[in-house]
Amino acid sequence: MTNIWGMTDIGLVRRENQDAYAVHDGGEAGFTICVVCDGMGGPGGGKLASQLAVDAFLTACKANLQPEMDWERVREVTAFAVAAANTAVYERSCAEDGLRGMGTTLVSAVLREGEALLDNVGDSRAYLIRAGGGISRITRDHSVVERLVEQGNITEEEARRHPNRNIITRALGPDRSALSDSYRVSLESGDSLLLCTDGLTGMVTDHELAREIHGGAGDNQCLDRLLEMAKEQGAPDNVTAVLIRWQ
Repeated sequence: MTNIWGMTDIGLVRRENQDAYAVHDGGEAGFTICVVCDGMGGPGGGKLASQLAVDAFLTACKANLQPEMDWERVREVTAFAVAAANTAVYERSCAEDGLRGMGTTLVSAVLREGEALLDNVGDSRAYLIRAGGGISRITRDHSVVERLVEQGNITEEEARRHPNRNIITRALGPDRSALSDSYRVSLESGDSLLLCTDGLTGMVTDHELAREIHGGAGDNQCLDRLLEMAKEQGAPDNVTAVLIRWQ
């Protein structure tokens, strides 16, 4: 059984919320689907891009996931869903001059019976928080600073303050095609998955995320507290998160 909570907030600086998320819990195919997107592209463009991507990804998953599928087939479905999301954003951007270049990140989770498949494009993240303690980031950011960290040029802490921390190297929408990375994880009772945009992770450390989720009341109060913490740090970006707990 899964319990799911979600929140999105404009933050303290931006004029509009360009994040979007959706949750589909269960259904005939038995899959739970969660997706979070962080749009970019000027007034109106980023907001539209993230919503188009969320809608297209969710629609493609719901239409193609079947109960008897093994996880390799599920991986094919989510890859197709990411491609559908990219096409939706790309074609809309080509249709209107004012939307040229708009794009969005995407991070998603498709769950069934204690197993989850995660996809990401860009720097929105997925974390695994074990019931017994500890947090691990599942996804790898497609960003300039992530590459610098991997090369040993800067530390994780330096990446949080680097002037190029918001430059991503992969997104949905700017190009005709886009690739996602996928990861499969097994969940035990009490484990949680957190999908979130960089408006949260840029303000709240991994340690703080784990502490709040482990000590949370098991409902939206946990996400409310994480939002409060982001705002205490200035919340210069939109803040969006989906918390999934397997019981």
